[in-house]
This record gives sequence, C-alpha cells and structure tokens, in this order.
Amino acid sequence: MNTRERVRMLVDAPAFQRVIIAIILVNTITLGCETSPALVNDYGWLLHAVDRIVLAVFTVELAARLYAHGWRFFRDPWNCFDFVIVSISLLPSTGNFGVLRALRILRALRLISAVPNMRRVVGALLTAVPGMTSIAALLVLILYVGSVIATKLFSGIAPEYFGDLGSSLFTLFQVMTGESWSEVARTVMEAEPLAWIFFIAYIAVTTFTVLNLFIAVAVSAMEAQVSHERAEQQEDGGDVVQQLLGEVRGLRDELRELRAEAGEAPMTAPRPRDATAPR
Repeated sequence: MNTRERVRMLVDAPAFQRVIIAIILVNTITLGCETSPALVNDYGWLLHAVDRIVLAVFTVELAARLYAHGWRFFRDPWNCFDFVIVSISLLPSTGNFGVLRALRILRALRLISAVPNMRRVVGALLTAVPGMTSIAALLVLILYVGSVIATKLFSGIAPEYFGDLGSSLFTLFQVMTGESWSEVARTVMEAEPLAWIFFIAYIAVTTFTVLNLFIAVAVSAMEAQVSHERAEQQEDGGDVVQQLLGEVRGLRDELRELRAEAGEAPMTAPRPRDATAPR
C-alpha cells in the first residue's frame, strides 16, 4: 500500500469525517461569539487563535484530499464546494478584502457536504429547481397583474400602499406573506367596502395555491431522491448476494473436483428422512 492509498483511507474514514464535523461546529460557535463585543474584549485572543487553528486544519484536510484523490477530487461537486469555501477563507481580510472577513461564516456550510442527510436535502432541492422556476414565473405574473389592478383601483384611496406600481408590488408581496395584510385591507375597505373581494381572491390564489405548489414540488423531489437511493442500495445488496453465491458455487465445484481426484463418491444432498418410517 503506497502513501496515497493510506492518505485516502484516512480522509475517507468515518472517524475522520466525524472529527471534521466537530471542528466545523466549534468554528461556527466561535464565529458567532465574535459578534459579541463583550466576548471579543475578554476572549478575543482565544477566538482569534481558534479561528487560525481551524483554518489551518481545513487547509491541511483539503490538501490531503487533493493528494489522495488527485484530479478526481474536482469531479465531485461537494468537493468543489469545500474548495471554494476554504479558498475564500484564505483570502486576506484587510484592506479592500475586509468584507471577506464576514464570509468566514460560510465555513459552517461545510456541514452540508459533511453530513449525508443534509446533502440529500440539498440534492433534492436542486433537482426541484426546474419545477420551482415555472411556479416562480407564475407567481411573478400573478403578482404583477395584481399590482397593476390594485394601483388602478386603490392608488387614490391608499397612496402609501398603492400609490404607484413599485409600492403596489411591495404591498402585495407583503399581503402574500400574510404580514399585516388585514391592516392594509381594512385601510382600503374604509373607502371601498367591496375591496375585500380583491384581497381574498389574491390571497387564495397566491398564498393558498401557488406557494403550496413550491412545497409540493420540493416534497416530490425528496421522495424521488429517497426512492432512487433505496433502489441503488437494493441493487448493491443484490450484487453482493450474487457475488457471494458465485463464490459458494466456485468453492463447491472445487471441492467436488478434489473429491473426484481422491476417488471419493461425489457429494450429494442428504435424502430427507421419512417421518413414518420406524427408527
């Protein structure tokens, strides 16, 4: 076994992955602590030291994986994801790059690539993007049509909400989320009592129908991904069983040949005993 194979066994070992996950969690907590001025004043040196150590560990781990897998490392999208995050962390956080200091929290996203269940969820969401794109386009169309109608009808009644197209877009987006929509509706209904028809219809179409389509697409993608993984596991399990059966048959044939060479009787399966025969 050469050095590269040993490094590959190390970085792919479950125990090594658990250590990396623990380090990611520690780094996530320390980066959160850096947002507290009191903690920075008292323990800033410790937080900075932990940050430097964690960055060094991530760099060494990434270099080891690159060495172990070679250029095949970049065939896995999750490896590319880790490479980008660690590369951003290595950029200087002073001068024109000072804003990158805030991006260190992106290291916490490495939990996605380190935890299989998180990878499964993200993978399902990515497969659902085409379906969600169509639903998002439908939602934008409904929002635009509703904003034009609301501006025409209510701009003179509630100019703070529907004075122009931009204000109407923002207000109807707020109504779609359910945030203080009754306050907006009641303000308009003081002058137009039948305005409730517009708001109820808009909420029924957007909140109760279109937004739920996003959930339906995401759940469908998740079920498809789980079914695909189960099928792969069953296929792998079937291959293992077939391999074991093949090895057993090979051993049986070899044993039969050895017994034949030794002049012994061939192996036969034992005959079942008659339960009614006297002992």
